[in-house]
Amino acid sequence: MPLYTYEHPKTKKQVTIIQKMTDSHEYVDEKGVKWNRVFHVPQAATDTQIDPFSFNDFVKKTNNKKGTVGDLWDISADLSEKRKSKAGKDAIKEKTISDYEKKCKGVRHPFRNK
Repeated sequence: MPLYTYEHPKTKKQVTIIQKMTDSHEYVDEKGVKWNRVFHVPQAATDTQIDPFSFNDFVKKTNNKKGTVGDLWDISADLSEKRKSKAGKDAIKEKTISDYEKKCKGVRHPFRNK
């Protein structure tokens, strides 16, 4: 059940009460004083932490997202930079380039020239 915060109109003391979402969101103390409800900005954050070495995290982050292929490339490039900064090199990128060159019988990958 959600938590709701109320503030005493004079003393400014706050209390947090558990109430159902269907309850009327009012709090009246034992002296009959109606407290004011305090509204908070939600502190929820999703998809903020992604392990740059995890294929599954990448799939979870990009699955069912609206956007373009370019957006996915941007996410992939960010993760590549994180891998490079943590490990000194991006082993996943290097393996992808190597696999491409094997598949294309030695033709250099375009990123190899950069």
